[in-house]
Amino acid sequence: MLSFFKEYKFFGIALLILSVIIISVFYSILNVEKPLPVYQPSKVNFEMVDSTIQHVSKYHKIANFSLINQNGKTITQNDYKDKIYVADFFFTTCQTICPIMTDHMVKIQKEILNDKEVMLLSHSVTPKIDSVAQLKRYAIEKGVNDTKWNLVTGDKKQIYELARKSYLAVKTDGNGDEYDMIHTENFMLIDKKRQIRGYYDGTKPEDIERLLNDIKILKKED
Repeated sequence: MLSFFKEYKFFGIALLILSVIIISVFYSILNVEKPLPVYQPSKVNFEMVDSTIQHVSKYHKIANFSLINQNGKTITQNDYKDKIYVADFFFTTCQTICPIMTDHMVKIQKEILNDKEVMLLSHSVTPKIDSVAQLKRYAIEKGVNDTKWNLVTGDKKQIYELARKSYLAVKTDGNGDEYDMIHTENFMLIDKKRQIRGYYDGTKPEDIERLLNDIKILKKED
């Protein structure tokens, strides 16, 4: 019996090594990062989506836009061409979830400050209150870097339609008044093709970490 084991010792060692290699290969395959989903109106909470597009199941993209930032500059989709960006909806006088969301957006700004591929975009849902001057004061107070992060105001109809028909991110108050919005805690991750690739709770630190990781995954797609 002992001689049998001696005779096949090297075969056993080789088999063991081969098994380790095979297991490692399978482990690597199973742990390959999955691509991020592309969100479509039909797959998102219907409360966030305009009724006219709730049926759409493919080809959804962020629409063209033209808004004014904290410096009085016109910001359009061209300023975000070939960029990954994080978008949200807020208002400067909000005392509930907005301060937390803004602090988390500041954290994201810090992480992507030297990354030329990534930007931030925050839309005011109270454009009459959030004038350029008001946005500028808010930007200075919060430490907004003008080269990375635009706080935008403008026509309320356009902002409403962006929120409900493009970003699929805010609720309506349901009272029948045109263009009334209830902003949410949503952060949206947008890819270079203007597609929605992720939703995150902007008040939760763990979601911010997930968002930052998803940005890294998204960058590998190119």
